[in-house]
Amino acid sequence: MAAITAKDVGELRARTGAGMMDCKKALEEAEGDMDKAVDVLRKKGIAKAEKRADRAASEGQIVTWVAPDATAAAVIEINSETDFVGRNDEFVALSKEMVAQVAQDTNVDGIVKVGADGAYLATAWHADAARTVGAVVKAASAKTGENVVLKQIARFATASGAVGSYLHFNGKVGVLVEVAGISGAAGQALANTIAEHVAAGVPSPALAVNRSSVDAAVVARERAIFVDQAVQSGKPQAIAEKMTEGRINKFFGEIVLTEQPWVRDDSKTIGQLITEAGAGASVVRFSRFKMGEA
Repeated sequence: MAAITAKDVGELRARTGAGMMDCKKALEEAEGDMDKAVDVLRKKGIAKAEKRADRAASEGQIVTWVAPDATAAAVIEINSETDFVGRNDEFVALSKEMVAQVAQDTNVDGIVKVGADGAYLATAWHADAARTVGAVVKAASAKTGENVVLKQIARFATASGAVGSYLHFNGKVGVLVEVAGISGAAGQALANTIAEHVAAGVPSPALAVNRSSVDAAVVARERAIFVDQAVQSGKPQAIAEKMTEGRINKFFGEIVLTEQPWVRDDSKTIGQLITEAGAGASVVRFSRFKMGEA
């Protein structure tokens, strides 16, 4: 097993909020595996949940675009090292050009993680086919003297539904939402309303539209933690597993979009809001970019 360093302990503490000694012991128990160490702390009740926002720190711009007829939308996150560079006029102009690039690129469908060496960097630049997206990003790095990274992009398009977006006033959170079974102005209004809710991230950021689309590995991980916590509290295994079902249902209510209470009126869920919009209305997909999150 590799030696546990102070940096490792600090990273785990940032992710969980647990004490230094607890973090060190958890890393030792997990044999240096950071993700397993998070689970060790959660099982012991020392960390309630991982602090995802602390996993990465960055500045820059998140920019959204929606077609006038609400049939297509795009969002990009481009990062700089400092807020000073991220908010200067040239960087803001670059971010707007980048979202225009994605908006015109019909090859993009859904969310694409780019980063420092993503395949999308080889794509021809919309304003000058002799250059690539990567070359444009590299030129920005050279000009600003900072490490500029196109972190992620997304583009949604629909032939029969509608898309909407929400961009937080400080440019730190951007959301796209695609709806089906409803189109035009009504469809866009519904998508915009849901996008605002997704951006708020309450009671926690939505991970999936419905239960069936939640990653099975995520559910299995939560179930194992809940069972282990109950067993450690003295409950027999069989009872612990029954108790876990209630906690799993609560977990779904927190992370499944259609089961979350609407941020503007918590007496109804997002699922009820969609039903009220009209028979057949549904959410197809959404993307949520928040500055600094991994």
